[in-house]
Amino acid sequence: MAVELDEIKAYATRFMEFSILFILRALNVRADGDALRRIGSFPSVNGCSPRWLVPNTGHNSYGCRPMYKMIITCKLKILCHNHFIGTLPVVSHFFHYKTPLRNPFGVIKLVSKSFNFSKTMALEHIKIFLIVSLVSSFCFSTTLSRLLDDELIMQKKHDEWMAEHGRTYADMNEKNSRYVVFKRNVERIERLNNVPAGRTFKLAVNQFADLTNDEFRSMYTGYKGDSVLSSQSQTKSTSFRYQNVSSGALPIAVDWRKKGAVTPIKNQGSCAVAAIEGATQIKKGKLISLSEQQLVDCDTNDFGCSGGLMDTAFEHIMATGGLTTESNYPYKGEDATCKIKSTKPSAASITGYEDVPVNDENALMKAVAHQPVSVGIEGGGFDFQFYSSGVFTGECTTYLDHAVTAVGYSQSSAGSKYWIIKNSWGTKWGEGGYMRIKKDIKDKEGLCGLAMKASYPTI
Repeated sequence: MAVELDEIKAYATRFMEFSILFILRALNVRADGDALRRIGSFPSVNGCSPRWLVPNTGHNSYGCRPMYKMIITCKLKILCHNHFIGTLPVVSHFFHYKTPLRNPFGVIKLVSKSFNFSKTMALEHIKIFLIVSLVSSFCFSTTLSRLLDDELIMQKKHDEWMAEHGRTYADMNEKNSRYVVFKRNVERIERLNNVPAGRTFKLAVNQFADLTNDEFRSMYTGYKGDSVLSSQSQTKSTSFRYQNVSSGALPIAVDWRKKGAVTPIKNQGSCAVAAIEGATQIKKGKLISLSEQQLVDCDTNDFGCSGGLMDTAFEHIMATGGLTTESNYPYKGEDATCKIKSTKPSAASITGYEDVPVNDENALMKAVAHQPVSVGIEGGGFDFQFYSSGVFTGECTTYLDHAVTAVGYSQSSAGSKYWIIKNSWGTKWGEGGYMRIKKDIKDKEGLCGLAMKASYPTI
């Protein structure tokens, strides 16, 4: 697996620079005490610069006249592979004069020469250089070792993830490119999960971990809203049979899974008939897994697995006499030619459908209290893609791009109200294929637009 060495080198170099500068600051020597003040300066010569300093008082405690002091400071440059890291200021010499020299450059040159060849100064600089080199090398090796260990751990995670989800790649180039996506997703998931208290849900690495969010949206969402398909919907539902139901008479919590009206989670992309399965069970007392593939192949108005409008699916089922069973017309996950013979016999049919009043979570609650409801939702965001557990309150818009089924509602022990939605991405997504998503939010559209487009079949 390719390791991003440039990133490691850059990180280690920054760490080494910081370490060296920290040491240089720690070794910085002040030219003189606070009792001296600067009264003049001269240009730098050969890397050394002079400063004239004089005591604040006119005479010292012994009554002697003050002596002017010239402090010459030379700077040792620190280079690493011709890259300038910093400078080490070294106080080289003190000179005492009764009056300031008008032109000290000759002295400066003399001192510079002394600085360059003095054994004492050379030994001091060697000591400092060795300390800096030792600490920097240790920091660099430690940092590089840690980064390489992290990279190996991430590569192992990717290999284990591939084995768990049966993921294979055409060649090493594809594997390397997918690994980069996997790594970014994992790091972002870990970062978001470490957000301070207040976040009510968790993300996790799932079967979508080597997909970018754009790829995920194109492959696993596809609901087409009214702007695309409204002209194809021939029968517009206007009635809402639960309109006059008193909100006070509704149960505090409903879970159609516990009532036997929900089939097991399927891994069937954007295609779902859970609302019809639920309505059939409630009406006839028998839970039947219906054919998704029949809709994919035979409903030409609904764009197959590329997505569609729930109402047009209901209309197709009404027009063709119903759906057959899953076992009779198995799911393939791709568009194919409609197999007319396989659609018989019909296992379930509907007489019509109704839309839940738009942007009204209370109306949606009335409907869900009586049967599972098909719901349009914005399910293409990063938080939605990697949702794992808890009451979802993540980032999303109201641009509907996915269809799910609301199969209940309830309230957490912390008092947070939520909807129970059944997804169609398999049991490795969310809470065994389900999501709890916050209910009764301030925005009338509902979280992720779940109150904007909901409908249910009638039998």
